[in-house]
Amino acid sequence: MGNLKNKSDQVVGKMKEKIGDATGNDKLKLKGKAQKTSGKAKEKVEDTKEKAAEKTNDVLDDHE
Repeated sequence: MGNLKNKSDQVVGKMKEKIGDATGNDKLKLKGKAQKTSGKAKEKVEDTKEKAAEKTNDVLDDHE
């Protein structure tokens, strides 16, 4: 579920950024950029956690 929320934040943020740019609304543009960046960062954290869990499972499997 987290990945879906992260992707959603990226898409919504990108749309806000484009709408802000098109309308000259710098505040909306910056909010969109921040939301998009936050979604990307959270996605990277999730990916890192998944990779760490896989490595941990591999090490535990090797020691059985």
